[in-house]
This record gives sequence, C-alpha cells and structure tokens, in this order.
Amino acid sequence: MTASSAERADRAAQGDAASSARRPRAARTVGPVRVVGTGLLGTSIGHALTALGVEVQLADSSRAALSLAVDYGAGRIAAPGDRPSLIVVAVPPDVTAEVVEGELAAHPEAIVTDVASVKLEPLEELRRRGVDLARYIGSHPMAGRERGGAISGRADLFVGRPWILCPAPAASHEGLARVEALALDLGGLPIEMAPAEHDAAVALVSHLPQLVSSLLAKRLTAAAEESVALAGQGLRDTTRVAASDPALWTQILTANARPVVELLRAFRDDLGDVIDALAEPDAPGARRAIAGLIADGGVGVARIPGKHGQSRRFATVTVLVDDEPGQLGRLFTFMGEIGINLEDLRLEHSPGAQVGMAEISVLPEVEARFIAELEAAGWRIGGAE
Repeated sequence: MTASSAERADRAAQGDAASSARRPRAARTVGPVRVVGTGLLGTSIGHALTALGVEVQLADSSRAALSLAVDYGAGRIAAPGDRPSLIVVAVPPDVTAEVVEGELAAHPEAIVTDVASVKLEPLEELRRRGVDLARYIGSHPMAGRERGGAISGRADLFVGRPWILCPAPAASHEGLARVEALALDLGGLPIEMAPAEHDAAVALVSHLPQLVSSLLAKRLTAAAEESVALAGQGLRDTTRVAASDPALWTQILTANARPVVELLRAFRDDLGDVIDALAEPDAPGARRAIAGLIADGGVGVARIPGKHGQSRRFATVTVLVDDEPGQLGRLFTFMGEIGINLEDLRLEHSPGAQVGMAEISVLPEVEARFIAELEAAGWRIGGAE
C-alpha cells in the first residue's frame, strides 16, 4: 500500500470513529415516549431521550410550561392519535394517581410509570379507584435541583443517581423491564423496593433533611447582618436545600407524613436531650450526653456512601487559592502532574478577602505526600473550619 493510500485509509478510519462518536448510542427504550408534566423532571427526561433519538411527546396542563419545554428541545407537543409505548407521569404528588388513571385509560397499549417522590399514597389511591395495575410501575429517580421548571431541565440530571422501581404485585414483568430500560438509558441505577420501604427511606434521606435545613435557615431571617456575614461552608452545606419550592414540598411532606412524623419525633427527643444537657452543663452526665450525640453523628455520617457509592472515607486538605483566573486550573494540573487523584471538591470564598478555599478530598494514604508536594510548590494550606 502506498503512503498516500495509507493516509487516506487512516483518515477514513478516523472519520468513521468521529462519526460513530457523534451518533447517539442505541436506546433500550422503545418509543414513542409520552411525558406528562414539563417541570424539571419531565423536561430532563425529554432532553435525555431526545438525545438518544427516541421520539418524545410532551403534554402539560400549562401551555406556557409546555411551550417552554418544546422550545428548549425536550420533545414535541403531543397530538391526538399518538400511540406511545411508554408514558412517564411527572406531575405533583397530589394529582399523580388521577393523572396515571387517565393515562392508563387513554392509552390501553402503553406502560405507565410516574416519577413522584412518594410511592405508597398514589398506589393506594389507584387501588381505591379500582384501577387495573398490570400496566403501571411506580418509580422515583433520586435526582433534582434547587430550581425547578423546564428552564432548569438537564439531560444528565439522572446520571449516576438511584432510580427506585416500586411495582405493585399485579404489575407485569414487561412493564418493569421497560421502566428499568428507561432508567438505564438515562444513566440511572435501577433499584427495586416496596412502596412503603421506599417512602420510609426517602423520609430519612430526603424529607427530614429538607425540614431540618429549612428550620435552620429560618433562624437567619431575623439575624443581624454582621452575624450572617460570618457564614462559612458549614452553614451553607446545612442550608443548601432550604431554598426549595414551598408548594411542592408541602405536597411531598403531607403525602409522606407518617414516616416523616416518626423521624421528627425521634429528632425532637434527641434535641430535647441536648437542650436539657446545655441548660445545666455541670449536671452529672450532661457533657457525656453532648459528646455522645456528636459521636453518634460521626458514626452516622460515616455510613453515607461516598464516590461511586463506596463506603471508603477520604482525607480533606484545604488549599488557599487566589481569586484570579486560572488558579483553580493550575491546582488541578499540579495534582495531575504529581499523580494524585481528586476524589471530591468543595469551594468556599473567605468573606472580605480575595482568596478562595478549595477543600480537596484525597485518599488517606496520599494525604501527607500531597501536603508536602503542595508546600514545596508554594501552595498555601489552610486550616479546617
């Protein structure tokens, strides 16, 4: 083969590889898919499926929300005569059962799922209505953002996030397989749970944190400006989800009230113990009670899965980064050059100073070397909060 023909073959191979990279991977989900509700979750599902080449039909009682989702490319407006194979109901929890019932009746050949954050109440309401549940699979992707609406939709919203499947006993295996395929196509991690088990779990890991965060953030409303100005990353971390939609969360919490109330009562008991101990810190056992609570919290937080769902904990090194363009990039490049992987990152700016604090999580066994390499290269190490 001559050099010129070899070059042409190489260019052709590169072109084929580039073209293959641009083509969407084959979707497991068989379309068309009808998405009812064009808020954050519905629009994000539409974006992700459209990117895979799956036809998406959008429906919403709000014309403005529907038009916005279409304008952003999440799918087309559903039309009379559409015959979807899969329907995703993405509406608020208080109307989920009603909409699911309507979709099952209107599309007798389709599998219907919903993505509401509570699962037992919609299922029980459907049973009260006498709905045949063979084609219905309740599900819940554990994904979201503080901001809602079609404008906040993202195709990658579900990547790496658990997607809970809560089929009723009457649900078909085909239906379960289709919803699992949807979760996998969108990058989710399918996990099957009973509806009551799901609701108890999300009450602990999602609904209670929302209430605790909101209660803490409420203390800031009447606080002096001088006090709020001292806020560090700890306060920001614990109040991050407080800026959520009150109407939506009222629906979620009331729909899942029973397990949330049980957790709040236990939380109240622990809080009462702390109040009693601090009210008389010199009383016998008071300091032990406080220390025990803090220690129990450490045991609990150690159970939260880390990167890629691992239980392994990381060491944190705080690096002071000048507030100038390219400084954070320099830090990442330096880590690559010395062969240390960034396991996690948290950024904070120091009030009134042109410096940021990058809290870098690394494997414990490389912490000492990382600090030594940083200091040798002139980086400044900060203290923990």
